[in-house]
Amino acid sequence: MFYTYILYSKTLNKYYIGSCQNIEQRLQDHLNSRSKFTKVAKDWELKYFETFMTRSDACKRELQIKKMKSRKYIENLITTKG
Repeated sequence: MFYTYILYSKTLNKYYIGSCQNIEQRLQDHLNSRSKFTKVAKDWELKYFETFMTRSDACKRELQIKKMKSRKYIENLITTKG
């Protein structure tokens, strides 16, 4: 199983969109400064995720969300799924 996910940092008031195979491990990577973008904060929370059968599909969805360049779109995804 593969995932597209959205993290949120209250400290930075920013979202991060990514994709991975092991969502629990990837969150720990973000929290432990193993990602260049997310190492500036230590309070990342998993707010949203989707599951996919292939890495390719997860990556395509990640890019689709990023191309929207819209905080409103991201927050809508989070509130309608949650």
